[in-house]
Amino acid sequence: MNNNFETLTNINPDLLSTILKFGFLSMTEIQAKTLPSTLLGNDMIAKAKTGSGKTLAFGIPILNKLNTANFAIQTIILAPTRELANQISDELKLLAKFKHNIKILTLCGGVPYGPQVHSLSHRAHIIVGTPGRILKHLKEDNFSPNQINTLVLDEADRMLDMGFFEDINLIIDYLPKERQTMLFSATYPPNIEKLSRNIMINPVIVEAQSVHEEEKISQVFYKSDIEHKKENLLKILDFYQPNSAIIFCNMKIDCDNLAIELEKYDIFALVLHSDLEQKDRDETITLFSNKSYKILIATDVASRGLDIDDVELVLNYSLPKDLEVYTHRIGRTARAGKTGHAVSFVENSDISIFEDLTYDTHNTLENVDFKESTQYDDTPLFKTIFINGGKKQKLSRGDILGALTAGLGFDKNQIGKIDIKDNCSYVALDPKIAKRVRDGLETNKIKGRLYRVYLK
Repeated sequence: MNNNFETLTNINPDLLSTILKFGFLSMTEIQAKTLPSTLLGNDMIAKAKTGSGKTLAFGIPILNKLNTANFAIQTIILAPTRELANQISDELKLLAKFKHNIKILTLCGGVPYGPQVHSLSHRAHIIVGTPGRILKHLKEDNFSPNQINTLVLDEADRMLDMGFFEDINLIIDYLPKERQTMLFSATYPPNIEKLSRNIMINPVIVEAQSVHEEEKISQVFYKSDIEHKKENLLKILDFYQPNSAIIFCNMKIDCDNLAIELEKYDIFALVLHSDLEQKDRDETITLFSNKSYKILIATDVASRGLDIDDVELVLNYSLPKDLEVYTHRIGRTARAGKTGHAVSFVENSDISIFEDLTYDTHNTLENVDFKESTQYDDTPLFKTIFINGGKKQKLSRGDILGALTAGLGFDKNQIGKIDIKDNCSYVALDPKIAKRVRDGLETNKIKGRLYRVYLK
């Protein structure tokens, strides 16, 4: 079967050219199964795992039929978390470059409400956001839903698990009945079936591979009582020497305590859980994704909706209670066709959970019998600088890159990922030049203006 994007019919040639330009040459399984129908305007129920290419699967038909001359909201995309909503927005904005002046607005909780109202007054074509915040804007009549012709529910099972069933239905009550609805979900429990039955018309139902291929993720389960978990963790890190690892704990306090314990061994980790302020969560994700820290210790807030590439190792310091959570956790590794490792510690009280998780995989319970090896080297691949200016100050990646290369004379190969937020920016740098870049920007302007710069 030919899964090249060029085989699609009914697609705008400029959009197709942009898709190819950004390196999306062949469709993933979920894209190949959904796009022929969704480009025709059909409703869609798609069961697909995280990292399967879902954003393009619904983003392409949205952009393909968008009337850019009509500055009215034509699409709403609902997502369970702010992180996922931002990820969707960023990917759609890349594709949207095929046509001038497509406006995509993100509306999520955890950020000030007033500026969102102001942004809505300038009108947009596409809204991406969390159900609670979008419903609040609808109730307060901050935008008109009358011209919305597409609704997307991404990670619908996750949204319902978080208690958004009523909010989603209230949002749908505001929308025109004549519309295309696309629902994407990793699982298909009864409440998803009930929701889809109420909001869709003759949907096409497809399923892409919902479990991770064993040859891409090596899964190992090790016996470990509580007293020896820290010691065993150090052995695992020494053995694998990952450049990027996520350690999952079931409780927030366990994340904090483990980070403190690792510092005693000169291993410095980031921590991510729901007690953090949203801006701190955003910064943590940025620092980890741009490889300024090798280890992220997290609760299940990081198991879904985060698009972080090149995670080499996922370690379940605490074993999750069910297969779905386990599947999403290990799905942080082996993304984009790469391989990865998933290691899980199993306490005596976890044996029945281990048996449930491995019922179809034939995994056995191993002993941690690694010999003591060299100390794990947590030296990061990059250092990050923080600049107190971003999109609202009209800064772009090109502006920052130009200031560092043409302005300060650094080699562009020493500059890594540049993340532009609303009011700040993060730049990953070769550690050898990080301090010199910071010092240089204290007296050298970016786009005609001096900014405060900090090392993170």
